Amino acid sequence: MKTKWVRQAALAAGVVLGMVNAAHAATDIVFWHAMDSSLGERLNAITNDFNASQSEFKVVPVYKGDYDQTLAAGIAAYRSGDAPAILQVYEVGTATMIGAKKAIVPVWKVFQDAGVALDSNAFVPAIASYYSDARTGRLMSMPFNSSTPILYYNKDAFKKAGLDPNRAPQTWDEVAQDAAKLKASGMACGFSTSWQSWVQLENYSAWHAAPIASKNNGFDGADAVLEFNRPLQVSHIQFLANMARQGTFSYAGRKDEANSKFYSGDCGIVTNSSGALANIRKTAKFEFGTGMMPYDASVKGAPQNAIIGGASLWVLAGKNAEVYKGTAKFLSYLTSPAVAAKWHEDTGYLPVTKAAYDLALKQGYYAKNPGAQTAIKQILNKPPLPYTRGLRLGNMPQIRTVIDEELEQVWTGAKTPQQALDTAVARGNDLLRRFERQQN
Repeated sequence: MKTKWVRQAALAAGVVLGMVNAAHAATDIVFWHAMDSSLGERLNAITNDFNASQSEFKVVPVYKGDYDQTLAAGIAAYRSGDAPAILQVYEVGTATMIGAKKAIVPVWKVFQDAGVALDSNAFVPAIASYYSDARTGRLMSMPFNSSTPILYYNKDAFKKAGLDPNRAPQTWDEVAQDAAKLKASGMACGFSTSWQSWVQLENYSAWHAAPIASKNNGFDGADAVLEFNRPLQVSHIQFLANMARQGTFSYAGRKDEANSKFYSGDCGIVTNSSGALANIRKTAKFEFGTGMMPYDASVKGAPQNAIIGGASLWVLAGKNAEVYKGTAKFLSYLTSPAVAAKWHEDTGYLPVTKAAYDLALKQGYYAKNPGAQTAIKQILNKPPLPYTRGLRLGNMPQIRTVIDEELEQVWTGAKTPQQALDTAVARGNDLLRRFERQQN
């Protein structure tokens, strides 16, 4: 009888303990992202720190592949009723996410409903405007990993080629000249680029004060039409085609493939995201430097300002109030000065708030790492024009694929730059009209 009583008491105690634990279980906040390698490690560290700072919520980060794969996974999960609370979406998916309407909860509303303070004026204006409602100025998604393309160069290779290792090429003519000398010194690749549409068309256009599309690159309406087949852009693609024919420009791929060609030592100069800095620091076995995007010295007024890339964090619909409360608290934590400044310093992404930039400056980060200010200098180089503040074009991920396909025809010599860009504009406008019809 005594043994039976002990067993019953133990069972009852276990039930009570289980009920207590259940009552105090943290609410999971599922977060799907596209950060791999060093970036993923740093993101995991941030979420671990947040989880350790309180016991009410637990952020669960899940790597879902590259940007395209993460967006596709998020859309499919929402349709099946199993979406994450937070989805990282690259900048050109902004119009698509805003157009999704019922699938998202605007960040400003998540914070408002949760009673968590959100000061939109705390963000760097060029970043906040990209992710804000064009009419009200309220944040639709949370700025997180913002970047601009910058130039990386191999200082050791520059020395070997007889070039000044302390001077990055500043103009496109200088890039061509330096790439030729690097090739002559024995390098397999003089120059390459990642994300060719973002760097060589979208940012090249903004850097030279030219629009990509009408309606101020789509910010003023979904009826915008593409305009990147103008003489300025055609001339630049012809310049790169000439380099490719001479063997000084090597096409590596549509995404970030040029990064590995650089840190492996194969390529002496690359244009790539400032967010690649963390992986280059970790992997490169040589001294490297950074420079601003090259500009065409023949274009009056150049350079203008860079436009951001990277991604923001979107809150998906269909969750309960407790999940949204935890989401607001986590997003607030991400943008706190100390966390945002460290993310910037560790990765090379831009500081998304003015307070994070001021903190990094105060801590002497830029004095110790002068190349880390390159991306910031580009964003702040000149006040943005209405058509150089970014893009708000529907189906832009698909339009980039079209641009990639057409540019590849140029690199192989199958099409002239004018033919390729004309076709890309025509195909891209079909995608814009399809998106426009979906909004009506």
